[in-house]
Amino acid sequence: MVGFSSTQLCGIALIALGIYVQIELKHTLVMTSASASGPPIVILAVGVIVFFISFFGCCGALKENYCMVTTFAVLLTLIFLVEIAAAIAGYIYKDEIKTVIDKEIRAEIAVYKNNEEVKNLLDDMQQKYSCCGASNYTDWFNGTTPSNIPSSCCKHNDTDCQQNPTVEKINQEGCVTKIEAWLRKHIIIVAGVALGIAFFELLGIIFACCLMKGIRSGYEVM
Repeated sequence: MVGFSSTQLCGIALIALGIYVQIELKHTLVMTSASASGPPIVILAVGVIVFFISFFGCCGALKENYCMVTTFAVLLTLIFLVEIAAAIAGYIYKDEIKTVIDKEIRAEIAVYKNNEEVKNLLDDMQQKYSCCGASNYTDWFNGTTPSNIPSSCCKHNDTDCQQNPTVEKINQEGCVTKIEAWLRKHIIIVAGVALGIAFFELLGIIFACCLMKGIRSGYEVM
């Protein structure tokens, strides 16, 4: 039962991890593309699936039902393999994070004046990271003509800064670089949790296989 209980905990941990990632990204970017909003949703979905699959294992262990335990082992193994594939894909495409963030911020800048939600979140982001625009403050220019820079770009709340941005008055670094650095720092936390979850999932698979062997051999399994 310990192996199956640990699998339930894995499901709960994945759900919590998905919620954590979703909240953190929501505070950073408005989710306008699947590439940005997809990962936390996938983590949540996998967590829910793992949680419900664990009931097959628990019921199978209590009733010593070979079919239910086998179903649990097969499904959990498939999820484990999918998680490994996702981790490999994430490592391969990790350099595209910067491109995704850049597109998101530029899309938000384009609708900044017409979308109050985007305006508030973009202002909060620029203040939080002390940054301005995607690459730099010139991203706020309309063609070749400067438009008013948001006050969130200014080092101090200064009207003149918005109309005549200078190095002394405005945050020079773009938000893409700042957010990318923040994500790379926090990905270590996510990776650590994921490794712990994978370990307990593997433990659940091994335990289920041992139980299957015991049931099939006709031995009493505690």
